[in-house]
Amino acid sequence: MGTPVLDVARPFIHGAARLYWRIRLEGTQHIPTAGPLIIAPNHVTFADPVLVCLPIRFAVHFMAWDALFKIPGFAWLIRRLRAFPTQIDSADPRSTREAVRLLQAGQALMIFPEAGRTPDGRLQRFRPGAFRLACSLKVPVLPVTILGGHASWPPGRVLPRPGHLRIVYHPLLAPPDDPDPRVGARRLATQVREAIAASLPKEDRSEPGA
Repeated sequence: MGTPVLDVARPFIHGAARLYWRIRLEGTQHIPTAGPLIIAPNHVTFADPVLVCLPIRFAVHFMAWDALFKIPGFAWLIRRLRAFPTQIDSADPRSTREAVRLLQAGQALMIFPEAGRTPDGRLQRFRPGAFRLACSLKVPVLPVTILGGHASWPPGRVLPRPGHLRIVYHPLLAPPDDPDPRVGARRLATQVREAIAASLPKEDRSEPGA
């Protein structure tokens, strides 16, 4: 079962993205046909969840900053897109339990490892939550690279400008077979980061301060 709101709007969103951003979707053959699955993109714009889902034909749930659920109208929309709230500044056991429930039920879950949008276009530090989930539940991860979004819609800009957008779907990564899930999560985070960074310009690959 897909996401009804997105399924109806998908052709219009895809058409608009092709006209406005000249969007290109690459590596779509790496998208599996069903979950359980964790989708892990870099995060550059508010539109990332919808754009990443364009070629995905099954339901995708995603964690979203809890503050977004306080915005009238927008909260209604993102709930219809199967979002659920999470705190990004501290541990959130409630959202973790929901993520575990969804993955154990064979669902797909989108988690942005950087938590928030990049402020400068560079790949930010990854948080471990997505990779701990993947290792503890033995769920594969689909790394996704979004390019061109920051130039078109950087933080502080109300509306995006026209541009060129590419979304690259990389081969699935299985959780490492490590007896210590914390060690496995670190290894998996490194592998996912390297996959995402490989498609980025060199100047955007390393996190600030690295």
